[in-house]
This record gives sequence, C-alpha cells and structure tokens, in this order.
Amino acid sequence: MRLVRAEVERLAARRFVQLMVVLLLAAFAVTVVTTLAGSHRPSVAELTRAQAQAAEAVRELEMQHDRCLAIKAGTTTPVETDYIPRDCSEVDPALMERLPTSADYLSGVFVFGHEAEGLLYFLIAFLALFGFLVGASYIGADLNSGGVVNLLLWRPQRRAVLGAKLGTLLGAVLALAAVASAAYLAVFWLIGQFAGRPGQPDWAALGVTHGRGLVLVLLTAALGFAIATLGRHTSAALGTVAAYLVVWELGARLVFDILSVSRPERLMLSTYLGAWLAGEVRFFDSASCASVTETFCDASYTIGWAPGMVVLVGLTVALVLAAFAAFRRRDLI
Repeated sequence: MRLVRAEVERLAARRFVQLMVVLLLAAFAVTVVTTLAGSHRPSVAELTRAQAQAAEAVRELEMQHDRCLAIKAGTTTPVETDYIPRDCSEVDPALMERLPTSADYLSGVFVFGHEAEGLLYFLIAFLALFGFLVGASYIGADLNSGGVVNLLLWRPQRRAVLGAKLGTLLGAVLALAAVASAAYLAVFWLIGQFAGRPGQPDWAALGVTHGRGLVLVLLTAALGFAIATLGRHTSAALGTVAAYLVVWELGARLVFDILSVSRPERLMLSTYLGAWLAGEVRFFDSASCASVTETFCDASYTIGWAPGMVVLVGLTVALVLAAFAAFRRRDLI
C-alpha cells in the first residue's frame, strides 16, 4: 500500500499530467461555449414547421416503399429515376432504424439526443490520447531520469515496482475518464434542456459506447506505458505510433490500393479500433468483384466488435508482458 500511495502522489505531482488535465478542461470548456453560442430555444413556429417537414419526409418514404411494391408486382411501370432495390424491405419505413424527426429540421438548435453520441466519441478520442501520453511519460521520464533506480533502492522488487506503476496509472486514468465523461454528458444534457432540445437519446447505446470507450482508454494508457518501458523513453512511444501511422496506415494502405489487394482494412489496427468502439464497421471492397461476371456483386463486408476486442486486447497484453520481461532483465543504470 505504501508503494501504491507513493506512486499516486508521484503521478499527481507530475507537471505533464497536470498540463494534460488542464488541456482536457480547456477542450471541455471550448466545446460547451461553442455549443451554447450556436444553439437557441426553438420557437413554437419553428417546432411546427419542423414537425410538418418531418411528417412529409415520412410520407415520401412510405410512398417510395409502396411504389417499389407496385413495380415488383407489375402494376406500375418504373421510370428512369426510380430506385428499385432487390428487396423492397430495404426502403420500408417500418423497418428503418431511425425515421426523420422534427429535430432533423431545426436549424441552429442543439438536440442532445442527436448529438450525444458524436460528443461522446470526441471525448473518448481525447481521453484515449490523454491516457497514451500520460502512460508513456509516466514511466518514460522515470526510466530516463533514474527515478526507477531510486525507487528500486527502496523496494528492490522489479515486478512489484513496475506493476504498482501500471496499476496506479490505469486506476487514475479510469477514475478521471469516468468522472470526466459523466460530467461531460451531464453538462450537454442541461444545454439540451435549457438552450436547445433534449431529444430522445438511446441511453442503452450510449452506455455501451461509454463502456467500450473506457476500455479503449485503459488499453491506450497501457500501450503507451508498455512501449515507453521497452524503449526506455517517452519519445519511443511517440515515435513508434508516428512510424506506424505513416509507414503502415498511410504508406501500406496506398500500396495495397495500387496492387488491388482484397480487403486491406483487415490488416489495419485502426479498423479494429473502430469496430470495437462502434460495434461494427462496414467496408466496400471493389477488388473482390473484379472477376465476377454476374450483374450484382455485393462487395461489402463487416468487421464486428469481437475481432476488434481480440486484436486490441491481444496486442496490449503482448506488449505489456514484453515490457515486464525486458524490465526484469534490463540494466537500468
């Protein structure tokens, strides 16, 4: 407990951590002020007009579905501008995940139900970056400055010291992320109540996204910690990520596109990150239909959250184990 308490104090006292917290609050404040400046309470006339437009949009969808059924039945002749899907259920309003609502036609009005998911993704991205940078600098600075050596003189157990550092980091980042995200959503919910429209958010979906986001924040913090431990410096983590993005995510993707490699997204870490966070990502692969002679070829494919979890967790665990193994054998002086 003394070791953990000491690590908590060391983490809280780091100027870089304090700076990142200030930047988090600043980004929060800028987003709130921008939202308030661009939103207003809609008038009765605005609401009435928006409701009429939404109802008209729903009627057009119903008419499109009815016309599709009639064309399929042979009672109506299609024209050039008609969109005729293979199955009319694709344009059936009753089967759509979301129908047009009045909120879609309110200009300059913040609708919490529509914006909450996007705002949550923005916060998760910032917190993931926060976790990675703090995790890398927390261990990297100690390794580079000799702080770990001093700590080992007090507690000469390498695994215990490194484990305490990693556990303290993950606990602190999780606590901050949970509090920040709860406060973040609460503030924007209040803005929707008093300076916009509350809408009808899908709280269950937001809860799932929030949970996945917290897991992602912990994984990025552990990744930053592990890479900096292996490289013995904070810059090792930053350089590794920069090199991966430039060489693989950009360079290799361009080469795959030139060579018409089938489904190159399966080889990209960003694909699995998006799949884990969003639950599922869909891609279009034109190369898979190059040799198909049929009139219709479904070139789309999806990657779900399960492969995303396996890849992200597997990579993180592998790097953390490698970091512990290297730290145990390494000469720290």
